[in-house]
Amino acid sequence: MEAAFFDLDKTVIAKASIAAFGRPLFKEGLISRRTVLRAAMQQLIFIRFGADEERLNKVRDSMLDLTRGWDRDQVSQIVRETLIETIEPLIYAEALDLMDLHRQAGDKIYIISAAPEEIVRPLGELLGVDGSLASRGEIDDLGCYTGKMEFYCYGPNKAIAIEQLATEHGIDLANSSAYSDSATDIPMLEIVGHGVAVNPDKVLAATALERGWEILNFTKPVRIRDRVSRRVPIVTGAVAVIGVLALAAARSMRRMPKRRIA
Repeated sequence: MEAAFFDLDKTVIAKASIAAFGRPLFKEGLISRRTVLRAAMQQLIFIRFGADEERLNKVRDSMLDLTRGWDRDQVSQIVRETLIETIEPLIYAEALDLMDLHRQAGDKIYIISAAPEEIVRPLGELLGVDGSLASRGEIDDLGCYTGKMEFYCYGPNKAIAIEQLATEHGIDLANSSAYSDSATDIPMLEIVGHGVAVNPDKVLAATALERGWEILNFTKPVRIRDRVSRRVPIVTGAVAVIGVLALAAARSMRRMPKRRIA
């Protein structure tokens, strides 16, 4: 069995949705106007320059600290009410086309992201993928966020999570594919037979050229409701907001020829 692993931000969706989630959180009194503005600035930096490890770690730590003590149920309701309009208009048409190609080839499809599972899982359900791999936040006995991360699905940890999944489900990584925009995901691209750079940052673009990896450019965000039957996802927790704020924050040629989507 082969699979295709898709990074989320700037690979499946056009940008980080930090600013969009900031507004409802502000309206509910969970964050200040200053925090909303700072989140918007982080998004602009992310869009323009990408996100290296140091920058992402600083944003992650500051946002985890901010959310310490937030009630999961309260934030879960906020996320549930805003997820569709926040994320849905940002999905790349080219990513959906690639997923369709992989389905036709009989591949399993997974979303893998440093964003928390509470946002990645329902988005994956909306897209009709087979599963997702994501970060897990720590929750205390009262159902509140501790400000710590149980598992950070980022960098080398993405590769570890993929390898564990492959072992559990019998996935042939040598004939599988992975797609990402960031140099921090090079470990994930290295463990499959077909690593693909999508809208790559400078470091990943250079690495892709050096290693002969395919490079794709996605430019057409679409509404998912225009492409597939709409299924409203169930958001099970509010760590989604932590990740959104914090991260702003080898296909087999025999079975599936490479396809460049401009």
